[in-house]
Amino acid sequence: MTPSSTRPWLSIVGLGEDGLEGLSPAARNLLAQACLVVGGKRHLALAGEFPGERLAWPSPPDAAFPGILARRGQPVCVLASGDPFFYGIGSLLMQHIAAEEMLCLPSASAFSLAASKLGWAQQDCALLTLHGRPLERIIPQLRPGARILALSWDGTTPGKLAGLLQARGMGHSILTVLENIGGPRQRIRQSLADGFALGDIDPLNTIALEVVADHGARIIPRVGSLPDDWFEHDGQITRREMRAVTLSVLAPRRGELMWDIGAGSGSVSIEWMLADPANCAIAIERDPSRIARIQRNALALGVPDLQIVEGAAPGILHGLPQPDAIFVGGGATNDGVLDAAWSALAPRGRLVVNAVTIETQAELTRRFTALGGELLSFNFARADRIGGFHGWRAAMPVVQWSVIKP
Repeated sequence: MTPSSTRPWLSIVGLGEDGLEGLSPAARNLLAQACLVVGGKRHLALAGEFPGERLAWPSPPDAAFPGILARRGQPVCVLASGDPFFYGIGSLLMQHIAAEEMLCLPSASAFSLAASKLGWAQQDCALLTLHGRPLERIIPQLRPGARILALSWDGTTPGKLAGLLQARGMGHSILTVLENIGGPRQRIRQSLADGFALGDIDPLNTIALEVVADHGARIIPRVGSLPDDWFEHDGQITRREMRAVTLSVLAPRRGELMWDIGAGSGSVSIEWMLADPANCAIAIERDPSRIARIQRNALALGVPDLQIVEGAAPGILHGLPQPDAIFVGGGATNDGVLDAAWSALAPRGRLVVNAVTIETQAELTRRFTALGGELLSFNFARADRIGGFHGWRAAMPVVQWSVIKP
């Protein structure tokens, strides 16, 4: 991206449902002076008449970028909904055009408008979009008393969300559906998730959700590990206590990528992604039945974007994006797995390997001697019945080697 001029030639104007009436004089001037005006069909209709050429966004929007860039240096105006840099077109344009070439005049976002209509403090709400994204992404935000503002994909989204809430024991939650908010066709309706019956919902709608959780509803915790029985598994799972230790050493940081080699049930990669919505993980597993379980677990626990790669390490690792952290939960003694993982890891990245078998533990001891890091042994025991009394039933000890790449 090499700008030809530091003077802004591209304006991005945030447009509300009130059209031209809601624009400032400066925004109207930019629209009137543009030789090319780009926007969705709805935006172009709301803008009324203007002298410049019209271009409706194609699908995908990137297809219009060559035509926009061909006008570099000439006045071009892009119309967007509300705040173009809040789940809007602005970030896509920034990939091709320098900030000093742009002038952005945002208007109130759908989140701001919804919060003002309901009297909600926006800073206390979770803000997310379900437009073009799996509905399950809302699951980590579902906790008692939460207020959530969500952009809908279309008119079916509120009903689908109501069904998800009912299935998760949150049927008494209150959904407020705000359609065409801020314009002459605005409509605001409310319903419980149970018995949700709002019909004829406009595709352009925002959902305001007040979460009420019934007794026994599954609430995703902010910290700590999930119970083992929340995951489908065939015994191939990093158990809750060991998972908590493992994640603390993997030390997830916002926006990082982790590889989970020998993912089993996907428990570690799922909790890595739950640590922050910007985190990514690749679960690598060669067993098709386990892959299906990982997919179901990811959906049920609110991380539908978990990437799953079928195949055996180390061969399957070639070509995957460079990770910031790697967890090896299975296959550590397979030829070349640890060497490939170490080679692929980003500088200052973390490698964590857990071992139950004596053979794998011996390999980790050898790696620790050669590369350093930390070598720890964990022994967990659970209280269990012994006749009419209780005693400690020990699990198999786990050896963990962790190391940070220079």
